Amino acid sequence: MIDKRYLAPVLVTLVLLVGQVTFGFLESWSRTALAIGTSLAVELALGRLYTGRWPHLASAYVSGISVGMLVRSPEFWPYALCSAISITSKYLIRVDGRHIWNPSNLGIVAMLVLASDTVASLSVQWGNTLLPMAVVWLFGAVIIHSLGRFHITLTYVGSFVAFAVLRALVTGHPFLAEVAPITGPMYQLFIFFMLTDPKSTVKPVWAQCLVAVMVAAVEAGFRLMEFVHAPYYALFVVGPTAVLIELALARRAVRLAPTPAPPRQPASSLVPALTESTNRGRP
Repeated sequence: MIDKRYLAPVLVTLVLLVGQVTFGFLESWSRTALAIGTSLAVELALGRLYTGRWPHLASAYVSGISVGMLVRSPEFWPYALCSAISITSKYLIRVDGRHIWNPSNLGIVAMLVLASDTVASLSVQWGNTLLPMAVVWLFGAVIIHSLGRFHITLTYVGSFVAFAVLRALVTGHPFLAEVAPITGPMYQLFIFFMLTDPKSTVKPVWAQCLVAVMVAAVEAGFRLMEFVHAPYYALFVVGPTAVLIELALARRAVRLAPTPAPPRQPASSLVPALTESTNRGRP
């Protein structure tokens, strides 16, 4: 049976191959390889340094290939720096042992804010060709369902479509223009990997669905304000907020939990002790 940790790397590689064969959307193979290599190298170094053992590299591979596809820059250094920021955040920005941001989301937002004159993000749509998206969605649905995370993806997609209707009514834009972004390869990475990352999502299923709705709602607001990179910023704000609330509630529950009483000694065990004490007092 295949190790489930390899399913996400298989899916993200499929997104890369389908997108590249269909549209040739990579800036270059060398830049993507640099992003992946940096991600793996930093993961190995920090994992060994902080835990004393070699880490599994599936998560780092997903982060690296996501950076390689999503970052757009004429330079090489943003790919390496974005991957390094993404992986480093897993080890340095932690609360109660958990990293609260999705690594690649944090890295990409950092680059868009700090190096906006050099870095942009992938924004290609699949166009009128539905086959590439159908292939990705088919494999993506199967893999994410096997990992028990498909409800997050499905909730977000339903919410995105609903808010697309609302945005069309508010702006007067055609509905298809508002819903079209979700057909792009950037969104396939967003809905299958960033939103569903087990390490940076809340635990209850109902809360995961609520967070997905909130991400779509905040993204819709950012789009109405004409934020170019609305989904990244929405997840950057909503995801960590939800995790911090969950951690705060967990701390509060521990603090308010009654102190367990010491175990009571069975009455039968007292009989020998009482008998011995009585015998000691006799002449």
